[in-house]
Amino acid sequence: MPTLSYQVRTYGCQMNVHDSERISGLLADAGYVEAAENEDADIVVFNTCAVRENADNRLYGVLGQLAPKKKDNPNMQIAVGGCLAQKDQHKIVEKAPWVDVVFGTHNMGSLPTLLNRARHNQEAEVELLEALEVFPSTLPTKRDNTYSGWVSISVGCNNTCTFCIVPSLRGKEKDRRPGEVLNELQALVDDGAIEVTLLGQNVNTYGVEFGDKQAFGKLLRSAGEIEGLERVRFTSPHPAAFTDDVIWAMAETENVMPQLHMPLQSGSDKVLKDMRRSYRSKKYLGILERVREAMPDAAITTDIIVGFPGETEEDFEQTMEVVRQARFASAYTFQYSKRPGTPAAEMPDQLPKEVVQERYERLLKLVNTISEEENRLQIGKTVEVLVANGEGRKDNTTMRLSGRARDNRLVHFTVPENAEVPRPGDVVTVEVTDNGPHFLISDSQTYSVRRTTAGDAWDRSQLETCSTGIPGSISLGMPSLPIRG
Repeated sequence: MPTLSYQVRTYGCQMNVHDSERISGLLADAGYVEAAENEDADIVVFNTCAVRENADNRLYGVLGQLAPKKKDNPNMQIAVGGCLAQKDQHKIVEKAPWVDVVFGTHNMGSLPTLLNRARHNQEAEVELLEALEVFPSTLPTKRDNTYSGWVSISVGCNNTCTFCIVPSLRGKEKDRRPGEVLNELQALVDDGAIEVTLLGQNVNTYGVEFGDKQAFGKLLRSAGEIEGLERVRFTSPHPAAFTDDVIWAMAETENVMPQLHMPLQSGSDKVLKDMRRSYRSKKYLGILERVREAMPDAAITTDIIVGFPGETEEDFEQTMEVVRQARFASAYTFQYSKRPGTPAAEMPDQLPKEVVQERYERLLKLVNTISEEENRLQIGKTVEVLVANGEGRKDNTTMRLSGRARDNRLVHFTVPENAEVPRPGDVVTVEVTDNGPHFLISDSQTYSVRRTTAGDAWDRSQLETCSTGIPGSISLGMPSLPIRG
């Protein structure tokens, strides 16, 4: 049999993006090769999300589109993993009997074996574990890019938010020991990365398993001692457990970026109580105030849910007021989605779709207005941008390149005529000349390039691509959704 190709399609949060790197590593380790862009793959793996209702419809719609392709290709296999697989389990094969493998959030390491077994037995393999057996970081990894990486410090969640299905799918929180995390950070730096993002469903409860409530702040400070690691980010913290020692660790550790993603979910104390979020709006705004006192240039982003059961117009206006006070650099806004198995799905006073839609549009307008105003304040400032590849050029007319500033704002910049063109992973210093609601622009002659080890690693990856004929898959890997917290 010829060498089979694979493709991994990822939906959802950064945790899923990181898991997909593990899935790709497993398949590459098993002898499969990554399919070229726009090429039909022999193995298609869906790493799914179950946070929102349309995730189900989207998956089953795409599975339906693949059915005729599988009929035409006898070697083709389809696998479904991730949170939706953990939730729906055997239902996936019942609704899409052409699926070969269903695996859960706790056993993605079994995927190559399950694919082989399904091929041999000519029937679907469904294997889902109820608890994590092997921490994902022990699995092989095929990273999406050379200059940035994800590192899980924990999996699972001990919170009981009434709208969230994640704890039942990911399980209780399990923490890695600090030494293991730091060793992985060092390995990424040795491999050329200069930026990492620490991942957890609730990173600031890290240490709960080994009894150290200040473990996360200590971990940030330890990451600051790794030579060559220039940028450290993390997502997502929970406001209820966010402590001042973390704020000071961020402010006092040079390579921890001035950026914080802090889920709000609602500005109404009544709705927060119904959500079982153990903080109130005053505490939330107090955290933001202390963060900005310690880091005046910090960019703060958030998640907000509109239309939670029982939300009144007064509740919604309280959310709008918190948004006005918080001045978020950007916000991920969601319409409440009823998820079977969550307490919120059984609550009375589920809101009509048209009410939720109207409030969502008002919130989105306010969020975008504030984001643009905050971005406008960046005009004239000089920023350091980690040059990306996956963000792409802004358009074919301007031919601007793109990357992320230290505060994680997206920057589209022009390379002046006759100036050195940076590689993905290099760092450019530019002056902001314009903005939109979701990005900054630099068309200034203020421009310099700092070549980095990450850029060197990019060059090596391109040479390897040329020698093997297998296209690289280099991208910044910024997903549309943060980890819901």
